[in-house]
Amino acid sequence: MAENRASQYSAPEYPEGTPCWVDAQLPDVGAGRRFYGELFGWTFEDQPQGTVRALRDGEPVASLARKTDGRLPTVWTVSFATPDAEALCRRIRAGGGQVVSPPAPFGDLGVTALVTDPEGAVFSLWQAGRTPGFGRRHEPGTFAWVQLYTRDTETANTFYGGLFHDALFGPDADPDFGRAPVGEVFAAEMPPHFLVHFAAEDLGAGLREVTRLGGRVQVPPFETSYGTAAVVTDNQGASFALLRR
Repeated sequence: MAENRASQYSAPEYPEGTPCWVDAQLPDVGAGRRFYGELFGWTFEDQPQGTVRALRDGEPVASLARKTDGRLPTVWTVSFATPDAEALCRRIRAGGGQVVSPPAPFGDLGVTALVTDPEGAVFSLWQAGRTPGFGRRHEPGTFAWVQLYTRDTETANTFYGGLFHDALFGPDADPDFGRAPVGEVFAAEMPPHFLVHFAAEDLGAGLREVTRLGGRVQVPPFETSYGTAAVVTDNQGASFALLRR
């Protein structure tokens, strides 16, 4: 039944460099299902390799996976679309980044790779197969933005501008991806990282619900160029942001 539904998803094609998916690596996927199911109204279906896909109104919006190694961070990771993950990995290496996990099939859904930028911020690549990416975004309980917090915004702009120029700066660009200094929101010693944002209709109510479900508010609401955001952690320690535009 899940396979039949999956074949009917109406996700758009995503140009290279567009954030097209997010996934959480968690110690306890069952606890993640309960937390995010109550917070965002997600339902879930099984995926290849032991992960679960989150749905909002029947359309895919994220996935949750169990950490295979307890030493790995509990974290949300963003994926950027590409038509050719192998070629993009070569460009990432040439730009000073690293390939952590080379491109590999994820069932028949697509091809994924795990990489870093020159400062070590981790992100994924997604070469679409049967699933292009988000079926819904920019709606309450779905992906809204991703912010890179970096030590050197000039280096980050050069690196990502080289990789994803059209998506970030082209004539049809409508980026969901910003860059800012780490110290603008976090302690200056925090490593560079991506912060996934989910849309919230009522930021205050969302923060109360996070707390009720066992999460915590890491950074209270603050104004940005793309809306009002607050940084939280779930009940297993994965950080993300709620965003009110």
